[in-house]
Amino acid sequence: MRHTKPPSPSLYSKTSLFLIGRDRAGHWVVRDLQGLRGGLFVGRAAALKYALFENGNRPQAVVMVPGVLEFDLRAEPQPDAPELAA
Repeated sequence: MRHTKPPSPSLYSKTSLFLIGRDRAGHWVVRDLQGLRGGLFVGRAAALKYALFENGNRPQAVVMVPGVLEFDLRAEPQPDAPELAA
């Protein structure tokens, strides 16, 4: 599927923060705080490109996680995820 331009930033709240890190198996993981969007990627560049596309190209809303970040498909969506303190 080819995307031509990122979604409008107005579609997402200010809490559209994306986390990027590696799982225990070494795969690159991207997920948002609400548990609604994310995926597994073969490389860091692909993970970052996806996160930026999904959040309206806002690099300030992407956080690289230094530890293990697992992608949990069983997690319940969190529509009211708290904002992180600046």
